[in-house]
Amino acid sequence: MAPMNEGTRNALDIPSDILAIDPETMRRLGYWIVDRVIDHTVSIGDERAITETDPASLFALLGGSTPIAPSALDDDLELLAEVALKNQQHGDHPRYFARVPGPSSYPAVLGEWLATGMQSVASSWGGGSGPTAVEIIACEWLRDAIGLAPSCEGVLLSGGSMANITGALTARHLRGEGVIYLTDQTHASIKRGLLAMGQPAVAIRVLESDARFRLCPEALQASITADLTRGLRPLMVVATVGTTNTGAVDDLPAIADICTEHGIWLHVDGAYGGPAALCDRGRAVMPGLDRADSFVVDPHKWLFQPYDIACLFVREPGALEQTFAMYPEYLADVTGSAVDMHNRSLELTRRGRGIKLWLTLRAYGLQTLGRAIDRGIGLAEYAQQVIEVDHRLQIVTPAQLGIITFASPSASDAEHARAAARLTADGFAAVTSTVLSGRTVLRLCIINPRTTTTDIDGTIERLAGYLG
Repeated sequence: MAPMNEGTRNALDIPSDILAIDPETMRRLGYWIVDRVIDHTVSIGDERAITETDPASLFALLGGSTPIAPSALDDDLELLAEVALKNQQHGDHPRYFARVPGPSSYPAVLGEWLATGMQSVASSWGGGSGPTAVEIIACEWLRDAIGLAPSCEGVLLSGGSMANITGALTARHLRGEGVIYLTDQTHASIKRGLLAMGQPAVAIRVLESDARFRLCPEALQASITADLTRGLRPLMVVATVGTTNTGAVDDLPAIADICTEHGIWLHVDGAYGGPAALCDRGRAVMPGLDRADSFVVDPHKWLFQPYDIACLFVREPGALEQTFAMYPEYLADVTGSAVDMHNRSLELTRRGRGIKLWLTLRAYGLQTLGRAIDRGIGLAEYAQQVIEVDHRLQIVTPAQLGIITFASPSASDAEHARAAARLTADGFAAVTSTVLSGRTVLRLCIINPRTTTTDIDGTIERLAGYLG
């Protein structure tokens, strides 16, 4: 390498302003974003629940040739707000009842902003002791509030898909290969994840759910016995508290007894329903949470967090580190401290997801969050009452943990699907259909504290009208 000349060295000795923006402009643009977010939050009920534009139009508006020269940042922000961020599902809309909503709270948004703006990292203790401590504390608060075993250790991940697969990887690392038991109501991402991690399809049992769309303990016992007779080794059972289709809660005490009898790992997917344990009505329908070997909950659903955040808890201390720890030479300076969160999952670079959750738990307190969750349970029960007195509709599955399904006795499967699509297209509300026992039905998931009975009345009336 040729020696560096004096001019070049002097130029490099001066901090560069290549990427700098003056403080006054930063403040002005930051305040603009704050105003837009607040306007969105307070007026979202007057907007469409979901907006979609054809790909050609969006690519034309947002794309073009690769940027070479700078553009006006004000205009770029406006384009994002008015085009990119308008064209999406608004999970925080009070009439967004499709799939599982994401009604974020403002303290959580503040925590996300602060963590992002200060480049939070929660990978190693040496590199991010503050965000790491916050994540551990928030997980422990949530563990105790839900009622999991006090020995559980937690790690925050992107969502239920990654949290469930991380739990399955941990179970297999500690217990070895074996058969894994699901039901036809287990979230589809779990089977996908099992296959992706190399679990043979022939070693996955998808059991038929019972009349209430739950994992049947008798069917589970029979399947395990049959596998043992064939010389196979049962590894893990996946139970659910709050299925996506109907909000059903599996019989955890009975399933845990079977798992204990045979030495099987019990994994519980509470991604949706788990937070219901924060209120009395929710806790009453899900006994046995403390018997789970691993448990998943998604705070970006019923704990009012911005996307994305999920929590995996594992009851055996040190199990996550045994499964995922690595000690390369280039991490030697930040490894071996109190807790290195990069050793609890496959994620090495990890942002501080715990900041927003910690701030939400502190700002509201568990009692307030419990009341917000209980309101969702009550609103779904109200929807059931509205449907029961409407001669055009009938209940298919009753209100369970904020979810209810219903149908028209005279309409076809295709008509139900079209009714959901029509309501979503007109923007008043977003709903989805699903299939239960071969029948297409309509489904509402009601967990937004800002939803009102008027919102529910208008949604059900429109759907009944579309069905004739």
